[in-house]
Amino acid sequence: MYDHCIIGGGIVGLAVAMALQEKTPGASIIVLEKESELGWHQTGHNSGVIHAGIYYAPGSLKAKLCRDGAEATKLFCAENRIPFENCGKLLVATNDAETLRMEALEERAQQNGIDYTRLTKGQLRADEPYIAGLGALLVRSTGIVDYSIVCRAMAQKIEAGGGEIRRGVAVRAIHEQEKSVRIESGSGSVEAKRLIACAGLQSDRIARMAGLKINHRIVPFRGEYYALPASKATVTQRLIYPIPDPDLPFLGIHLTRTIEGGMTVGPNAVLGFAREGYAKGSFAIADVASMAAFSGFWKMARANWRSAISEFANSASRGRYLTECQKYCPSLTIDDLQSPRAGIRAQAVMDDGSLVHDFLFKQTERMLHVCNAPSPAATSAIPIGRMIVERLLEGEAINASPAPEQARA
Repeated sequence: MYDHCIIGGGIVGLAVAMALQEKTPGASIIVLEKESELGWHQTGHNSGVIHAGIYYAPGSLKAKLCRDGAEATKLFCAENRIPFENCGKLLVATNDAETLRMEALEERAQQNGIDYTRLTKGQLRADEPYIAGLGALLVRSTGIVDYSIVCRAMAQKIEAGGGEIRRGVAVRAIHEQEKSVRIESGSGSVEAKRLIACAGLQSDRIARMAGLKINHRIVPFRGEYYALPASKATVTQRLIYPIPDPDLPFLGIHLTRTIEGGMTVGPNAVLGFAREGYAKGSFAIADVASMAAFSGFWKMARANWRSAISEFANSASRGRYLTECQKYCPSLTIDDLQSPRAGIRAQAVMDDGSLVHDFLFKQTERMLHVCNAPSPAATSAIPIGRMIVERLLEGEAINASPAPEQARA
């Protein structure tokens, strides 16, 4: 009998385990991860950005957790000698419509308490000679890190504190009982007083396996990106992001420096046909059938079909993809788009077709399920873990009530 069992060895699950050790010294904790490596899916395939939180709706849970998480992530890295860098981010306006949206984003930055500088066209060119635009917002506190290294350091801390981490354990059944939860897998069963599920791409299936009635499903979106050649790795000293379109659910293609010294461009946001299929053309019958049987998927598709067609076109054509990049970095060429890769985002979609843009939790007497942990979940993982544990120990229901205007990730 364990005190706490956590399903999912991504950065959120590991952060929960660390928070439990902080709040309940001596408690027995076990983490179950179905893959042979920790942080294999969303954590290990993300962009490595430590976000400042400029985009998110003032007053939303996402905005607060992002600000707190950026500070906590940098502190954890410093304490554990993990390389990170505050390289800063430029949000670049390339036309008049984006300039107007940039002014609205500037107001949001002020409301969120984000330190920023507005650059004119001339100042932008002086700061980044290879970046074109009519102006930009510079957020200096945005950073970069390798979250896989962060996960390994978290795991070491958990195990050093007496916690147990089992890899290669796929959960087959969950039974909530009066005084405990029994979790069954191919390698045996585990019993714990409380269960916290941080299952990412499989979170809806784990919730239903546990007997929860949910009105959402996870829909996978592929984020396809390219690595730039070494000759273009210094094309910018900062991260370069477009001004987001509030009518679209994703941020758009951007330039991202990596902590290893490389540079990537992307990602787009294409509907995925396999939750864990990273190769182009991946197709899983069970995942497609799950989407097709969910009415919310078709409602979402009808509401976003124009965006979907555009993203599929960019995925099919490197030329179209390049055109998006050249809006703010005209020196890029088709030959610069090398080594295509992809990550997969677990997007919760409600049965009315709406996309969940903030955190979504479901809780019972002895279980708490993290049903949606959108970007910037990696940045926010440490305070997310602490918040979950505080509510769990207090026996309160978690309510991620977003601000009236849904934040976009």
